[in-house]
Amino acid sequence: MKHLYPFLFVFLWSTGFIGARFGLPHAEPLSFLLVRYLSVIGLMLAIALLSRAPWPRTLRQWGHIAVSGLLIHAVYLGGVFIAIKHGLPAGIAALVVGMQPLLTALGAGWLLGERVSARQWGGLVLGFVGVALVIGGKFGIQAELGPMLVPVLVALLGITVGTLYQKRFCAGFDLRTGSVIQFIPSAIVTALAIAVFTEFQIEWTGEFAFALAWLVFVLSIGAISLLNLLIHSGSAVNVASLFYLVPLSTALIAWILFGETLPPISLIGMVLAVAGVYRVVRKA
Repeated sequence: MKHLYPFLFVFLWSTGFIGARFGLPHAEPLSFLLVRYLSVIGLMLAIALLSRAPWPRTLRQWGHIAVSGLLIHAVYLGGVFIAIKHGLPAGIAALVVGMQPLLTALGAGWLLGERVSARQWGGLVLGFVGVALVIGGKFGIQAELGPMLVPVLVALLGITVGTLYQKRFCAGFDLRTGSVIQFIPSAIVTALAIAVFTEFQIEWTGEFAFALAWLVFVLSIGAISLLNLLIHSGSAVNVASLFYLVPLSTALIAWILFGETLPPISLIGMVLAVAGVYRVVRKA
């Protein structure tokens, strides 16, 4: 069963872009995320208390889990949602975030002592080229999107550093209590950002409610739990390489739900990306 976790994670994570597409027209992005964080905190706290889940024993461990949550949730999701809300196509955002495996490989040796083989480096580069072809074939090169790239570049830094930090300092923690600890600081920082930079705005429509429920249960609980399990059990580089498959999965879901088609160059890119991930994760 565990061998299916990576594929399930990729599928669930990729639906986040679809959820954002449904929900963001009805909400200011940080407001959307704040309600999402508070919902997850309430649900996971109830589950943790009812199941008597163990909490970290030291303040240092609490701090490490909280920092990893800030980076993976507040910084990453905040950057992606703000970029998409301000007009950056979700596919372009996925391409920028798709650089994560390469950055993770650079940091894995320095911070974690992981050795990245020549074969894995080749797979990482091949995977990035494949993702670039998938997205470039669909959207082309749009220079006017330059200013919109800033928040998604911040998101890229957040998810990369967050993955490395969690693997280094707190790879193993209870998913129930750990989720509460990760999302509380994310909610606090997001609420402060709303107070300083914008205002709380949500239009409570049926479409928004569906998007919120999907992102809370499927993404913030389901996909994040799988990500934590993968970080705990696998190398940082192998886990990060799975993010190459997210744009591909997103494109397939968009084709099924919205009838969006891909040109031949994008289909070639899909094959290259899958081949790249295979080269990274396969046993030598």
